[in-house]
Amino acid sequence: MLLRHTPKEVRERKALTINPAKTCQPIGAMYAALGIHRCLPHSHGSQGCCAYHRSTLTRHYKEPVMAATSSFTEGASVFGGQANLVQAIDNIFTIYEPDVIAVHTTCLSETIGDDIPQIARKAQAEGKIPEGKFVIHVNTPSYVGSHVTGFAGMTKAMVDYFAASNGKRSEQINIIPGYVEPSDMEEIKRIAAELGIKAVVFPDTSNVLNRPQTGKYEMYPKGGVRIPELVSTGDSKATVALGRMASWPAARALDVKCNVRCELLELPIGLAATDVFINTLRTIAGVSVPDSINLERGRLLDIITDMHQYFYQKKVGLVGDPDQLISLCEFLVSVDMWPIHVVTGTSGKKFESRIREITKNIPHEINVRAGGDMFLFHQWVKNEPVNLMMGNSYLKYIARDEDIPFVRFGFPILDRVGHSYFPTVGYRGGMRLLEKILDALLDRQDRDAPEESFELVM
Repeated sequence: MLLRHTPKEVRERKALTINPAKTCQPIGAMYAALGIHRCLPHSHGSQGCCAYHRSTLTRHYKEPVMAATSSFTEGASVFGGQANLVQAIDNIFTIYEPDVIAVHTTCLSETIGDDIPQIARKAQAEGKIPEGKFVIHVNTPSYVGSHVTGFAGMTKAMVDYFAASNGKRSEQINIIPGYVEPSDMEEIKRIAAELGIKAVVFPDTSNVLNRPQTGKYEMYPKGGVRIPELVSTGDSKATVALGRMASWPAARALDVKCNVRCELLELPIGLAATDVFINTLRTIAGVSVPDSINLERGRLLDIITDMHQYFYQKKVGLVGDPDQLISLCEFLVSVDMWPIHVVTGTSGKKFESRIREITKNIPHEINVRAGGDMFLFHQWVKNEPVNLMMGNSYLKYIARDEDIPFVRFGFPILDRVGHSYFPTVGYRGGMRLLEKILDALLDRQDRDAPEESFELVM
């Protein structure tokens, strides 16, 4: 009901965010850490922060998310959390026996100024870290960045702590998948395998947050990138980073540390971006594209050809993460849809210029904002309605208030299942994405059709 009081008049706001189109850095760091085999994420802050981060990931993936916390009280809040973290490291390795503890900070520990590497060295000196076990860290204050930058920071920490080179180049390729679903990481690995390429995908949450139901609880599922694989990334032939915001920092760090050349690509969402991804892998590895991949591409192309009339000049409003929105916009434009309102909660002017470049041939005014919020997006929609909206579950309120078809896409999706099992990357993912878009548009067409136009066949 409150949304119906959103005014149409847009005013610039510098000190107020209403309904942010993002969440905080530690959630992204925790998600990335879960992509390491036998890793326990650790929130260096209060119990409440850790509970929020775990619950958000659990509600999105519908899987139990395990994480530890330094459990700050008033004393730690004033004098620092060193004693808490040293004790936590000892308890975690003794009781839960992970191979890695991945520490991320919170607002509280960042404001105090806790030095995590120094605390880890103290724990090491006191014998709290067993032989062959590791403590890694990333600084993730919630008052800057977003879950995407938190993910990027933890992914870079994997390079900083583990990547090493013995001076001999191997034939394997590193793939940094970006902030995507476990199903997407699984699809990226499948495509590499179809091409006959040995790839190290990191982080890798497939078979961790989309694991099968076996009737038996496993604190550390079989999935996740393993420590020897992370070490070996320093000798890989090249690194393919998917998404500037989430993957590029780790790729650049690996280049600087181990001289592994890196290729920056957009997420392979849709026909053109997947073409570029596969062609890049093919060129680096010196392999041919098999018929199985060409078959998938042909099927996606067939869907686009058959259904183009329903996509043509449909106006779309998008809210989500920058890397995902860039590729999604490119995909929508390629099927002659018009993304006219585009908002990400993550700041970055390169995002705005890239979206404007993608949409430059659309004969319509384009609204795009990095570091924006859903209140602004709602105002844009009130002033210029769209035929379809795409974004996370929080967008459903605007969709209902404005009576606009809605496709869930991105993070978090709290009120539906399937996103962690069915990819939206690659040709297969593109087919599923178009199916969801087409279903939403045709459901609305059927709902609004008069009796004489209520067709059985499209």
